[in-house]
Amino acid sequence: MLRRRQFLQLGGAMLAMPSLARAQAPRGQITLMAYTGIFQDNYMATVVEPFQKAFPDIKVNYAPGGTSAAMLGNIRAQKADPQVDVVIMDVTTSSIGNAEGLFDKITPTEAPSLNELYSEARAVGGDFGPAVTYDHLVIIYDTQTVKPPLAKLADLWREDLKGFLSISAPPNIQGLALTCMVEKMEGGDHRSSINKAVKKLRELSPGVKTFEPNPDGATLLLNGVVKVATGWNARSQLYHDESKGRIGVLLPPEGSVFQINTINLTAGSKNKAAAAAFVNYALSQAAQKAFTERLYYAPTNAKAQIEPKALARTAATPETRARMIPVDWMEIVKIRDQWNNRWRREIIAAN
Repeated sequence: MLRRRQFLQLGGAMLAMPSLARAQAPRGQITLMAYTGIFQDNYMATVVEPFQKAFPDIKVNYAPGGTSAAMLGNIRAQKADPQVDVVIMDVTTSSIGNAEGLFDKITPTEAPSLNELYSEARAVGGDFGPAVTYDHLVIIYDTQTVKPPLAKLADLWREDLKGFLSISAPPNIQGLALTCMVEKMEGGDHRSSINKAVKKLRELSPGVKTFEPNPDGATLLLNGVVKVATGWNARSQLYHDESKGRIGVLLPPEGSVFQINTINLTAGSKNKAAAAAFVNYALSQAAQKAFTERLYYAPTNAKAQIEPKALARTAATPETRARMIPVDWMEIVKIRDQWNNRWRREIIAAN
């Protein structure tokens, strides 16, 4: 829920607007396409609903989009007659949409909150959609059955866990991130080669129960199908709370990788002014603070004042940032198909 002070600030800003400016404020309907499930529930409560209170003349329709790849497919299919105005998806996928002309550029004139973002958050999308959330890959495990608890990435290869692993393989971005992490664990550098990671993951493959967790690793874990899974920190922190600690969350000491979601304006939007107003709000201090404190995605707005307890469970603390492996996702996009093929032929085939 939006805090009272934040809401009053938003309301005050609207009331302070000259009557002519209020009359010219954007109005109408827009459609936001983004992730479903707990992301949708919490994003509606902390971002969409407060936005609609601040802009009562704009109605936001939330279209659950599934995976980033599925969302990109939908935007492609609608290119001649766009039905979606704003899309949130991972940066490796949005970059493809940028190159294909599916998304519009966005400027600080349209979205002044761009000027408050971390430099890397602004830069990741170039002139197109910037980063709207940060996350990082973690290992989740069943604290009731995994004894001793997981302490490092290398524990995935423990004998007692064979046959009880859920690993999200490429093209899922989790698999790409894991590749970088294992390469570093083995003393290599993914920027020059992933040979060491492929060799090590091939050794792990026979002990993997599924490379395509359905519906997700956390659900399989809670149902007793697996004991360990890969996952994203934000959702995993919520699962930890909802399971009353049954789901343990490990940020491996060997390092992890940032995952970035961007927010994008659809080219040909039928209500670009209202769509840009939403993008601006989603990047604002109030929205970033509310969503981070609810679902533990790290903020991309450098001025957002996050409660320390919530911040400590994100990828934004100095301690966590120090353990991140630098990954240029734009470079990964160029070689993603090569990595996908190596996983399929050399890793998954060994299962």
